[in-house]
Amino acid sequence: MKMSTTKKEAAFGSWASPLTADLVASSGKKLGGISVSGHGSFILLEGRPTESGRGVLVQHIDGPNDVFKDITPSEFNVRTLVHEYGGGAFTIDGDDVIFSNYKDQRLYLQSLTSGGQPIPLTPDYGGNEVRYADGVVDRRLNRFITVREDNRLKNKEPVNEIVAVELSGDNIKEPEVLVTGNDFYSFPRLNTDASRIAWIEWSHPCLPWDKSELWIGDLSSEGKILKKSCVAGKSGVIESPTEPKWSSKGDLFYISDRETGFWNLYCWDAKKDCSSAILPMEAEFSRPAWGFGNSSYEILDDCTILCSYRNKGKSNIGILDLMSHSFKQLRLPFTEIFDLLVRDNWLFVEVASPSQPLSVAKVNLGSIDSMNLDYTVLWSSNSLKLSEYSPYLSTPDIIEFPTERSGQTAFANFYPPHNDDYCAPAAEKPPLLVRCHGGPTAEARTSLNLSIQFWTSRGWAVADVNYGGSTGYGREYRERLYGAWGIVDVDDCCSCAKFLVRYPIIDSLRTPFWYGCWYIMMFYIFKFVFYGYGHATLVLPSFMF
Repeated sequence: MKMSTTKKEAAFGSWASPLTADLVASSGKKLGGISVSGHGSFILLEGRPTESGRGVLVQHIDGPNDVFKDITPSEFNVRTLVHEYGGGAFTIDGDDVIFSNYKDQRLYLQSLTSGGQPIPLTPDYGGNEVRYADGVVDRRLNRFITVREDNRLKNKEPVNEIVAVELSGDNIKEPEVLVTGNDFYSFPRLNTDASRIAWIEWSHPCLPWDKSELWIGDLSSEGKILKKSCVAGKSGVIESPTEPKWSSKGDLFYISDRETGFWNLYCWDAKKDCSSAILPMEAEFSRPAWGFGNSSYEILDDCTILCSYRNKGKSNIGILDLMSHSFKQLRLPFTEIFDLLVRDNWLFVEVASPSQPLSVAKVNLGSIDSMNLDYTVLWSSNSLKLSEYSPYLSTPDIIEFPTERSGQTAFANFYPPHNDDYCAPAAEKPPLLVRCHGGPTAEARTSLNLSIQFWTSRGWAVADVNYGGSTGYGREYRERLYGAWGIVDVDDCCSCAKFLVRYPIIDSLRTPFWYGCWYIMMFYIFKFVFYGYGHATLVLPSFMF
């Protein structure tokens, strides 16, 4: 590194930084989903650490100050426990919201315009054993079709089903079971005239990204399923379809990894009863459905789909033309783009970058032809004035390195030390902190992570490793961890460190490891890594996990 006349010279790892442990630990709200009301107001679910993580629906009030007002009364907490990971805790229908309440897990209906209290829609079972998540309103029959998880049978597996809940609220009834018999369900979705329903299901021992099935059912005038058929994931076919959506003309779109091993967009033709890939690419157009509510694409019209995707550690957004099977990439200044929602001529989308925390952007779709999209940020998970801290933020490079398996590579986000107040002695190399994210199937992303910037602003380099088993790189990469959890991930983290040592851009004598899982840390303790040069395992404060 070159010496700057305006900077203090100090050893790597000794730099003073305004990014304190208290600041890192106290920052950040959670985002639990986005939607738009019938009168066009943007609504999101905000998880507040200052209120013990309470989930609050908030509504954006148009104006110069980007004001949000609470929708959820203080005695309610919008959160579902279905599959434990939750997601899909609320659904907006016109100017009403249907939501799951954390304490009793009942569904409630609340008007967004009248100011009245939420009214219960589902029975009170005296606890939280019966839970609901995800869903769609059937306006034809005035009901809410949703996933129910029933834990009332003690010492047995929970019973998951797709059920219909009446929306009158006057006479609370037991929900009507529409689909049952498999272990898990998600994504119940109606076509435009509510004559057909699609859903995803899977069974033990698979997880939905291992093998799942996409089903459709024809609905009677009374709302019962007359017949059903499997569209994708049939017996003998290994694929993981997800995110079904109907077009206005009755075609069913979904995402699957059937042909390329990457989650690509498919279309099921109702008239021909067959599916085809729209544009096969070695890119991921979805992500693992640990929770409910993923929305990686939106159908703009009969010929156009707006979609987000991951390609080797970076998110992009683009337009798929269904007539020409062509693709046009659009430009937004973010490295993380996911969960799209389109209303009228506006796109609401969750975004982030190395200098931007998880946020929601409102994008003018009228600017699509210009390639560079016009946007404004409506909401941010971090209330810090980040412009004050930008001189201390490191920008990562995505690196690809060889693993211990011949011909195989893995990826990491490499953050060099950065602090505008300091420089290091010319001959010195920085210490390296190797970060191993939790697993399985998680991914080290490039959104602003103050836990990482805490170290880089003090003169450390950080390698945030996407070891084999991480998502965003296709099925083969994701399945490297099968039968080898605690082996492949550790090996790849060590391979990353060795690669950077040999490069050489870091100090081989100062390379501790930062683990997202304690058992991986313990495994590493017994693994001899650096032959002839030092290593350490660093036990980190709780805010780092």
